[in-house]
Amino acid sequence: MEIIKHYFTDYTEKQLKQFEQLLPLYTEWNQRINVVSRKDIHQIYLHHVLHSLSIAAVTEFQPDQKIMDIGTGGGFPGIPLAIHYPETQFVLVDSIRKKLDVVKAVAEALELTNVSTHWGRAEEVQPKNQFDFVVSRAVAPLGDLWRWARPHIKVGKSCELANGLICLKGGDLHQEISESGTRPSIWEIKQLFNEDYFESKFVVYVRK
Repeated sequence: MEIIKHYFTDYTEKQLKQFEQLLPLYTEWNQRINVVSRKDIHQIYLHHVLHSLSIAAVTEFQPDQKIMDIGTGGGFPGIPLAIHYPETQFVLVDSIRKKLDVVKAVAEALELTNVSTHWGRAEEVQPKNQFDFVVSRAVAPLGDLWRWARPHIKVGKSCELANGLICLKGGDLHQEISESGTRPSIWEIKQLFNEDYFESKFVVYVRK
């Protein structure tokens, strides 16, 4: 938890309490449904929460925006971003229902009124063109993510970045980017948060 307060200093008491609740909530749920790697659960703030918040380090979502999280799993990056942006609406999408059960329970425990969920494939979400951004964390190659995300993103710009896809990726991305047919902007997370864990991890942004 201290690592979150080290990099983000403007949280309200309510937000800090919500972040503090993440470890006990996910520890409890993980005993029933494995949504966070068991070896990672005690590193949840570095490996999952701060990693998710690297998106907040490259842009500033606005109160009237709507964000889709594709393949949210246990709620990353969507839940940390929803805490960070309490007036922005988030729709967390996953095809595995039991994982969304955890997301719903965590959101309810944290009193996150800006989080809703969709069980199913991202392609099935209706209507199209309703989201300002789609976010995701390493659930598929960039080309697939862009193919799934693009129909949902409306054209426009209401923050530093024009509407588009923002995803978290790791490793050598050259072939993946080449095959995707996109020309993304890339930030090294190690340059945003000076932690060894983020070596070779990136925020990747594709404009609509």
